Amino acid sequence: MSRLLTISESEVLEMTSVLQSRLVTEVVSQVQGMLNQLDSATLNIAVTGESGSGKSSFVNAFRGIDADTPQAAPTGVTETTLEAAAYSHPRIPTITLWDLPGIGTPAFQPETYLEQVGLLQYDFFIILAAGRFKEYHVQLAKAISQTGKRFYFIWNKVDSDLDATLRRRRGKGLTENEVLIQIREECEGNLSRAGLEGAKVFLLSCFQMQSFDFPHLQSTIARELEGHKRHVFLLSLPNVSSAVVEEKKTALRGAVWRRAMEACLTAITTRDGSRGVVPLLIDVLRSYQRSFGLDTESLKQLATLTGNSYQVLHESVTSSTGKELSEQKVQHLLSQMATTQQTFASYLEQRVPVLGTVASGGVVFASCYYLLTSALNDLSQDAERVMHVALGIPISESPWWITQIPFGHNQTQNWTLLQRMKLQQ
Repeated sequence: MSRLLTISESEVLEMTSVLQSRLVTEVVSQVQGMLNQLDSATLNIAVTGESGSGKSSFVNAFRGIDADTPQAAPTGVTETTLEAAAYSHPRIPTITLWDLPGIGTPAFQPETYLEQVGLLQYDFFIILAAGRFKEYHVQLAKAISQTGKRFYFIWNKVDSDLDATLRRRRGKGLTENEVLIQIREECEGNLSRAGLEGAKVFLLSCFQMQSFDFPHLQSTIARELEGHKRHVFLLSLPNVSSAVVEEKKTALRGAVWRRAMEACLTAITTRDGSRGVVPLLIDVLRSYQRSFGLDTESLKQLATLTGNSYQVLHESVTSSTGKELSEQKVQHLLSQMATTQQTFASYLEQRVPVLGTVASGGVVFASCYYLLTSALNDLSQDAERVMHVALGIPISESPWWITQIPFGHNQTQNWTLLQRMKLQQ
């Protein structure tokens, strides 16, 4: 944690352009307002489909929740959703998945359905099908499209379809990937002939959410979201590759100077000196832990979902900021940073007006900035270690798709490949 880091010139320019006032109270209010917008950004995801398509299972899997936990959406072979039910994300409570009433029932009328479920409150729609896409899927997609909202077609339970197709065509030399390509092309072709030109279909299994097209779906949604909504969505993603972990770090890194400025100037206004900054820093560091899935609850959920021991996953977290945080620990880290940043603090005080008006403002800011930046680097490395342990593969023996693929690459069959590799060990 004591290593020297650098702040980019673009960040310094951003600070000088945004923070023009020399009044501490005005700057604190301004920075807190920017952070509040980021922290309060909401994302409402509508999940719809016919009865039996796995809507509730998708809601649970997307949230990383086991179906047997109290927070899970109820699942069953019959339609269990009679009205829209809201389920918040366990780590990002401003993200809500809405399990909507099923389509394809006698009560379903595409021309009134969207109004009945409250169209305007949703940011985008997930339309699930299992077996085949039907006319009412197409009608619903067209109605959503007319409102300007985005939708994503999900072909669910593809693992069952894959197994059945391979058994039926045994001896014809088809690979699993070739079968998946055929399924996708057939689905997209049927939708195109029904009037949905260019519609994309994502192949998923709610019981293998990290395989097939789930990573591709995630990256597509992230690419098409904007601003703060994209930020909160990125933080909700499960750590399934190094690229996802890096995306999270980049998203959090963008707000570091604001977090450091808030902590620095809030401490000054409360007259507690550097000690007054510690509780605020602890809150930020704990939010980083949750974003990387390193908090106790997230590790326990991951252990349950992957069949690992919580203790083993917990021991994979080795950084000081990844462990239990205390005021004494954070104060010690802050003091370490302060001893190395005197020259840089003087530079900042000359460039950023408000820091030059308060005693030790530059030193406190620089210390907070470097502590948080170091923590992001350390926690992202912890997240990768936990990911490898959870998947059961040593980092030195990771398959190529874990470490090399770009965010958004179609990772079809990665999970199946992983399970086979684990059986061979």
